[in-house]
Amino acid sequence: MGKVGFVSLGCPKALVDSEQILSRLKALGYETSPTYEEAELVVVNTCGFITPAVEESLEAIGEALRENGKVVVTGCLGARPEVIKARHPEVLEVTGPGEVDRVLEAVQRVLPPRRDPFLDLVPPQVKLTPRHYAYLKIAEGCNHRCSFCIIPQLRGGLRSRDAGEVLAEAARLAATGTRELLLIAQDTSAYGVDLHHRESFWKDRLVRAHLVDLLSAMAELGVWIRLHYVYPYPHVQDLLPLMAEGKLLPYLDVPFQHASPRILKAMRRPGGVESHLRTLEAWRKEIPHLAVRSSFIVGFPGETEEDFRLLLDFLKEARLDWVGVFTYSEVEGAEANALPGHVPEEVKEERKARLLELQQRISLEKNRALIGRTLEVLVDELPEPGLALARSYRESPGIDGVVHLETDGTVRVGERVRARIRDAGPYDLYAVAE
Repeated sequence: MGKVGFVSLGCPKALVDSEQILSRLKALGYETSPTYEEAELVVVNTCGFITPAVEESLEAIGEALRENGKVVVTGCLGARPEVIKARHPEVLEVTGPGEVDRVLEAVQRVLPPRRDPFLDLVPPQVKLTPRHYAYLKIAEGCNHRCSFCIIPQLRGGLRSRDAGEVLAEAARLAATGTRELLLIAQDTSAYGVDLHHRESFWKDRLVRAHLVDLLSAMAELGVWIRLHYVYPYPHVQDLLPLMAEGKLLPYLDVPFQHASPRILKAMRRPGGVESHLRTLEAWRKEIPHLAVRSSFIVGFPGETEEDFRLLLDFLKEARLDWVGVFTYSEVEGAEANALPGHVPEEVKEERKARLLELQQRISLEKNRALIGRTLEVLVDELPEPGLALARSYRESPGIDGVVHLETDGTVRVGERVRARIRDAGPYDLYAVAE
């Protein structure tokens, strides 16, 4: 069989694309290779969202070329082939994000598959995450036009999947051991708008392409469901009853990006301190234990010390559970590049450090408030006998903290157990299995 190496960079949405490409390659008879030396060709799935990601992708392509020599490039940076070709003109093919068929064509052209029709069977979907959790993409593209972002240029406008198709994939994953589904899109809360919430069949009934209907049906699978990249639209309030009923994890990943109305206007983002706080207050009124993650950009062009202090004041009142912070980085093709008042790099880094210091204190206080409580956790790893690494509803894999769980040695990866919290740090919790 032909052996293909694979390098996957970027966000969970790109990871899902990688899984689709690998699944299709496997169905065509290819094997995957863990090393450059054994591979007969390497596919690099790139990220092109911000300048550091572009550089990381270009370096990964260069490494694959040095170590292997035959390289096909795909992903977000592939939407700008001139950037790749300028640095690495020897790549065999450059394809854009989501262009799975073009990747397969390129691989087959360079490395024709060798198949035995009497022995080959179509394999199950390849997963790049552990068996017990999976990212499930419900839509592609984005209709927003944020001034710092070029995702609509790279991936196009919003294109939602029919509810029946999403539910069928979710059911397949649950049947093969997935215990947590992480729903992703560029804007999860806009799901189905482009389809005018049309109905499609799942099992013996019609389900609308609407987030509430989709999640209600998905909850029947008995798995944890976690939402990422949720814009703070008013209709997010409609999801809260699902959380109260235990059908949806009480966790929202909401990219507020800033709190200064002036900076948000320059970003072409909605809201400000007061509206953000009103939104959080309304959500927490219905779900007091709601966990909220958000991300922020500091050092955006024109950001003054006053703007930054507004952001700090917002965080003090908002008391978010988890916060990611990025210094503003120019993205080729983004309109924000032309804005006046670019902030010096040292000021960006200093503001990032101040924000993280504040949030660390807030996260520590929130975590300590959990001491003595019992939470249901999902076991991710068993690093040593009597110790498990797990997550509660409050923690998403890879980006939030973890629960260090003392056990009697009988728990298994993918199992849900009850954990009594006995100690807490700014990121992680420490617990004993009950």
